[in-house]
Amino acid sequence: MSVAQYEVGSIVEGKITGVKPFGAFVALDDQNQGLVHISEVAHGYVKDINDVLSVGEEVKVKVKSVDQDSGKISLSIRETQPAPEGGDRGSGRGGPKKQDNKNQGFNTLEDKLKDWLKESNEIHADLNKRARK
Repeated sequence: MSVAQYEVGSIVEGKITGVKPFGAFVALDDQNQGLVHISEVAHGYVKDINDVLSVGEEVKVKVKSVDQDSGKISLSIRETQPAPEGGDRGSGRGGPKKQDNKNQGFNTLEDKLKDWLKESNEIHADLNKRARK
């Protein structure tokens, strides 16, 4: 079987034959294998691919590209899975974030900024009073 049988966009099943820090090799049939780059493993950030995939595991993959000349096939596991709610791409923990905390960091900073500005204005006013004396 040649790489030509694999159409870009099609979803096929394969078996992981090797795991490297940069991605995983997936056997699609007896003659062909492709690479799932680490960025295509999951919707969230993957720090260590070995925490997510292991040799011998059966996976569904989407064919991203096929190079007829070199025989290289680029695959994605991420594109076969539903996106987390809100389309969050990188929560860093492999799952969707809690919606309540979505803007907490920004709001907290915004509140602190208001306090800092108020404090700064008070110090500035106090300095002006001293300068006038």
